[in-house]
Amino acid sequence: MSEPSTTPVTPAAASTTSTTSRVRSALVLAAFLAISFAVAALGSIATAGNVEGWYADAEKASWNPPSWVFGPAWTLLYTLMSVAAWLVWRQRDRVNVRAALRLYVVQLVLNALWTPVFFGLYPSIGAPALWIALAIILALDVAVLLTMLSFWRVSRVAAGLLVPYWAWVLFATTLNWALAALNS
Repeated sequence: MSEPSTTPVTPAAASTTSTTSRVRSALVLAAFLAISFAVAALGSIATAGNVEGWYADAEKASWNPPSWVFGPAWTLLYTLMSVAAWLVWRQRDRVNVRAALRLYVVQLVLNALWTPVFFGLYPSIGAPALWIALAIILALDVAVLLTMLSFWRVSRVAAGLLVPYWAWVLFATTLNWALAALNS
């Protein structure tokens, strides 16, 4: 059996390790932000032309906000989601982190699927696209809730940062349902 190292850690070595750790952490946060905004970019490709096209002419719920609200809302929500995932990642030595981040990826994939189906598929197949999108967003509702609960076990702050996102997705679910019902 080998003896434990008795080499003292110098202040310079500790400082280098701390700086490297901070740089890595900042890069991971930037990666989470980049991934979230890649999902947003994918969504904007699907909405291009459709927001002012079929969506502008569609029957909507009385509680449907004006179209300009969605961009700023999603920008804030994607930022909060990214910070939440980063806070969980920072606890990567804990046992629940991998499962929590897997759930985060699942909800992000569902999020990425919804916009192209809702906006992009409607011109091709009509109202069935809205019903398919409703099924996706209902799965997203559950996935976000499970992600929040999983994040709670790792970081309560991270779970709290997902609350506005979950509330918005639940609200968007009502908008999706209304559009599907009113335009079938």
